[in-house]
Amino acid sequence: MDEILLIDKPIGITSFDVIRQLRRRIGIQKIGHAGTLDPLASGLMILGVGPGTKRLTEFIKLDKEYIAEVLIGESRITGDMEGEVVQAVTEVYLTPQTILETVSSMVGTLTLPVSAYSAIKKAGVPMYKRAREAARNGEVVTCVPVREMAVYEAELLDTKNTIINDSERVVVRIRFFVGSGTYIRSLGEELGRRLGYPATLQNLRRTKVGEFDIKDAKKIEDF
Repeated sequence: MDEILLIDKPIGITSFDVIRQLRRRIGIQKIGHAGTLDPLASGLMILGVGPGTKRLTEFIKLDKEYIAEVLIGESRITGDMEGEVVQAVTEVYLTPQTILETVSSMVGTLTLPVSAYSAIKKAGVPMYKRAREAARNGEVVTCVPVREMAVYEAELLDTKNTIINDSERVVVRIRFFVGSGTYIRSLGEELGRRLGYPATLQNLRRTKVGEFDIKDAKKIEDF
């Protein structure tokens, strides 16, 4: 068994679910990861098995590539499709040139708020746990961390118009190449702000971590 595994995480499970399933399949309990993916995201995870867990710190700060779909026309409390809608419009009108120029403008070092539902810890407690506890009490977390995020490349792949609940929406598909610590949900919301509309992340797939590529990854069921 290799000490370092590349896994293609499916949508709908947590990163720890990936580890739990692999523990059962390969019969080794000591497995760690070099960075999580949200349940609604898919793509490349780097796992260390046995002695390989000691090497995971080598991979945590590597640059990453994502394919993101950003839904223009509504924003959600979580920054992705898991949360409730907090702002919406009935019509979205954007020219292809406007979208192209705005996506290109995202390259650079951006100072952006991180989602209250991120895994960043505040006073030792992950933000998403604070946000969910606040939601149970009918409250909303408004004090969120602000981070510098490096966007090296932002390439518009395609756009499509769609209707959701009788309202016009635009889905923008983008390839982002970013530095470690960049939150794609934050980039999605910032793209909306620059376009003048609320926005949320509809779909996310991580395709590269450093020199590691999703094409070399295995699925959980391969074990």
